[in-house]
Amino acid sequence: MSTKQVKLLGISSVSSSGIRRGTITNRDELIEKLELVLSEAEHMANIKVTKAILSITGDHIRSLNTQAAIALNRTNGSLSGIDERSITENDVYQVLDLAQAVALPAERDILHTLPQDYLVDTLEAIKNPVGMTGRRLEARVHLITAATTAMNNIVSCVEELGIVVEGLVFQPVASALATLQEDEMELGITVLEIGAFTTNIAVYHGGAIRHSAVLPIGATSITNDIAVMLQIRTDDAEKIKIKYTSAKSSMSSPKLEIDLPAQPGQLERSVSEQEVSRYVEARMLEIFQMTIREISRADIKDPLTYGLVLTGGGSHLKNIVPLAEETLGVKVRLGNPIKIDGIDGIADDPQNTTVMGLLLWPLYAIDHTRLKKPVSGGFSGIIEKIRHTIEDIF
Repeated sequence: MSTKQVKLLGISSVSSSGIRRGTITNRDELIEKLELVLSEAEHMANIKVTKAILSITGDHIRSLNTQAAIALNRTNGSLSGIDERSITENDVYQVLDLAQAVALPAERDILHTLPQDYLVDTLEAIKNPVGMTGRRLEARVHLITAATTAMNNIVSCVEELGIVVEGLVFQPVASALATLQEDEMELGITVLEIGAFTTNIAVYHGGAIRHSAVLPIGATSITNDIAVMLQIRTDDAEKIKIKYTSAKSSMSSPKLEIDLPAQPGQLERSVSEQEVSRYVEARMLEIFQMTIREISRADIKDPLTYGLVLTGGGSHLKNIVPLAEETLGVKVRLGNPIKIDGIDGIADDPQNTTVMGLLLWPLYAIDHTRLKKPVSGGFSGIIEKIRHTIEDIF
């Protein structure tokens, strides 16, 4: 849409605690942090928050592409015996329900059912089949599943603060919503979101998501590498990473010496900026190599015209774009949020793409699990609806 329909009124961020790799490690700590960040955002916006949409990631996230088809023809009294009819929204819902009816382990649930395209008889790549006539309707969808326990636990933490949770969104899907233009999603692009403990990937082509994945390493892995190699505290390693290091070591100085923090009685030590940057580059190369493997799993015949978009806090590393372009061999840019008013100078950088995407979710989402939201409401109701649909089909 050309006009911005969402305006940012308040935003806040605090250091994360009580959650690691998308899994809650200390519920009380997490609730305390949520309460703090919520009160700060409410104070800035001068509004009481009663509803929320949450993002989620973690090693437990899985995705797959699936498809299903339904017959549209109905027998009539004519000689041909076949009556073609127009496709209705109910037909679309029915075929999407069928497409998401995959056998999942008891501990997993569907997080998203994202339509890719439809086929009506022999016509392919249809975005909206409603109103068309045919005998057979087929849907191709991208399913994202998650551990039921992980979803329920994060929702219950927020609900304890008196907030109604209206949905959960996989982080790179939200980031894509905030950063990508329609032509980029049509001609091919990958969102690479480098978080603290995980790196999230979403590949788009033909106007829809084709593949998504979670890599079990993130920006904290780089900090830990620096801490181990230099034998310093992680807090000090994080400061050095932010202030001095370069993702591309050849673009850092071999002459600039960084004084390392020393305890009383220890010898004073220093290391060159280029040496520390080598640790950063090694880890980033690992992330980019894993990204190449994941993009290949999208099974896209055409090249990704618009290359790759970097988001998340880890994308702030100096010279990360030239390293990515050199390693991946595609055009790379930093992803900044768009489509939202009032973010200039406040929330217009790559680390805010996910939360800005959550604001846009109610307007732009094409998630079937959301469109079929049950009358009972609430996130648990959404999961129950999916489960009942699958049980009915089987």
